[in-house]
Amino acid sequence: MVDVSQHELVPDHTALDGDEIEGVLEEYNIKKTDLPKIKRTDPAIRDLEADVEAGDVVKVTRDSRTTDRAVVYRLVVE
Repeated sequence: MVDVSQHELVPDHTALDGDEIEGVLEEYNIKKTDLPKIKRTDPAIRDLEADVEAGDVVKVTRDSRTTDRAVVYRLVVE
């Protein structure tokens, strides 16, 4: 079976802790529910070192043609 998380086209996914989440929400002046969603069963986050549960926030860092690196945040849902 192929490990999707190791594929070169899958961006880096990192689970955030409580302080980091609060910092992101404050920086963008949003609520957690305003973030785009990602399913807990998504293959890209299924094997994260930290077990992610519904309500957690994941930072996605991908390559970008215009800014070199693009960072987006996703709310984990069931």
